[in-house]
This record gives sequence, structure tokens and C-alpha cells, in this order.
Amino acid sequence: MDRRWRALAGCTLVGFIFLFVQVGALALVEPFKTAGYQAVEDPSDPTNSVAYVGAILVATAGMLLAFRYDADQLIRGVVVFSSAWLSLYIFRLVVPPVVVVGGFNVLALALATLLGVGLLVYPEWYVIDTAGAVMGAAAAGLFGISFGILPALLLLSVLAVYDAISVYGTEHMLTLASGVMDLKVPVVLVIPLSLSYSFLDAATPDPTAQDGAVDPETDEEATAESTTGEEFNAGNGTADARSEQAQEPDGESDEMDAGPLERDALFIGLGDAIIPAVLVASAAFFAPAGVKRVLGVPLPAVTAMVGTFLGLAVLLWLVLKGRAHAGLPLLNGGSIAGYLLGAVVAGIGLVEALGLAPYV
Repeated sequence: MDRRWRALAGCTLVGFIFLFVQVGALALVEPFKTAGYQAVEDPSDPTNSVAYVGAILVATAGMLLAFRYDADQLIRGVVVFSSAWLSLYIFRLVVPPVVVVGGFNVLALALATLLGVGLLVYPEWYVIDTAGAVMGAAAAGLFGISFGILPALLLLSVLAVYDAISVYGTEHMLTLASGVMDLKVPVVLVIPLSLSYSFLDAATPDPTAQDGAVDPETDEEATAESTTGEEFNAGNGTADARSEQAQEPDGESDEMDAGPLERDALFIGLGDAIIPAVLVASAAFFAPAGVKRVLGVPLPAVTAMVGTFLGLAVLLWLVLKGRAHAGLPLLNGGSIAGYLLGAVVAGIGLVEALGLAPYV
């Protein structure tokens, strides 16, 4: 298959996963609310965002220390457990309680356990992506009903700035991404660009390397084209794995011209899918009564989705050009701009759209 078609297929898969996370979050907000999953007493309190960002910073420091002192497997265990736990939130709602023991839906518990075991014993790319998509929808739905509009906007704005600083400034996000790559857990979405690609067998790309650099651990080329998000997913990163054919000096001219398209896989941080979807879910859940809807979804939530995908398109275009970029400034920026545009079109005043009405 032509490399450009492979890249298009990979980008399409990324889009489908993002769409699953966002649509899944929209479908889950009401059931989550009914089930009592709202994590805070006052979703409109902006300090909720401050607390969450603080938790991210603490988690980042803890993970960097764990990698420094060879506690990688501890991190892996925490992420796998979190994946199974979050998936259980969904399975308890969508799986019929055919067998109930001690108040537990046995089938739902079995499915969540199976997902966790699959990540531990056979973390192939499709296992990781499936777990990541389920985990992402659950997380976005939970945060969506727990963060009102103002806290959600603050969360996305702060994380976009933090992401840019951690990628372009301190670069600690790239260090974090380098550490989690070897763990083979759903902190990243693995997007194969080859039918024969196997995440289990492939050399792990180094997100901190420069284009053409050689990873001393694998003695193979690795390129950093990272798009990072927040540490809910242990430091998102987008990197690429170069194909063996692309490394051969005597390849055909079209192979030499392919440049950054010569790769076997893309790696995109799961947080890049989750964080913009929080605003989408929040915009739908906290929409004013009587607001215009599209297919049953409040217009501001729909336009926030559109904005996210426009940001994603620009991000993937930049990544495929072979440059390192932070993901959340584009993704969150697109989501926020889309939300505000949709709110204005729906006739919602700007003060109300920003969630500032209680304070003015």
C-alpha cells in the first residue's frame, strides 16, 4: 500500500477513536448522573479545576521519580488497574445484570477483569487501543458531569498552556513519554500504518530523540513527533516508528521522497482524546433548557466536537510533516472555539456561555 494511503488510513483510525471517546462520553453523561457517579458536590466551582491540575502535577512528579528509580512495573500496575476500574463504570451500565452476587454485576466485573488481564498478558496495539477508547469515554463522561462550563474551560485552558510548556520548554513531558512507551499500557493510542505491524515485536520509539537519531537501546532510528496532553494518561506522546525499508540507503526514489511518511506506527496520547471531550460532555450535560439541538445533542457540544476535529486535522498534518508539537493547544483550542461559536449561534449570552453568570 502506498505510504500516503497508509498515513491516511492511520489518521482515519485516530479520528474514529476520538469520535468513539466523544460520542461515548455524550452517551454516558446521563447514565453516570443517574448512577450517582458525579465526583463533586458543586460542579460549577472553578476550584475543582485547580485541584485537578494540582493532582496532575503531583502525579507527574511521582511518575518521573518512579521511572528514575526503576519502579516502572508499579506504574504499569496502576495504569492497568485504572483501565479496568474505569471500564467497569461503563460495563455496569451497559451489561445486563444477568448474574448478581453480593450486589455486583458478575458479567460486567468479568469483562473489566478480562480487559485488565489482556493488557497484562497480551498488550498488542488493538488491545491497547480498545482499552484506551473505553477508558477515554468513561473518563470524559465522568469529568464532563463533574466539571461545569467554567471549570471545564479553565481545565482545558490551563492544560493547553501546561502542555506547551512541558513540550517546548521543560520537555519533561517527552521524558515521561519515553518512560511509559516501554510499559505497553493504554497511556497512548497505537496507530499502525502497516498491516503487518505488531506493537509487541516493534522497537520502542524514543520520544525524546531528534529526527534521525539512533536509540542506543534498540540501535534503530526513532523519531520524536510528540503531541502531549495531561498526565491522567501518564504523559501523552505522539511518536513514530520508522520502517526498516525506509532505513535502507539504496531505496527507490519514491521511498526517499516519502520523508516522515516512512513509518510503521503513530503513537498519540490518550489524554489528547480525553481532555477536549470533557468540554464536549460538559457542554451537553450543562446546556440551558431549550437550547437548539442537533440529532438530540445541544449545538454547543456539537460545535465543540467539530472544533476538536479541526484541531486534530491540523495536529496530524504537522505530525506527518515530521515536527514535534504539543497536542492540547490545538485540540483544546479547537474545542473551546467551537463551543463558544455554537453557544453564540444558539443564542446563549457570552457571560452565560463562559459560566460566569453566577459571578457577575
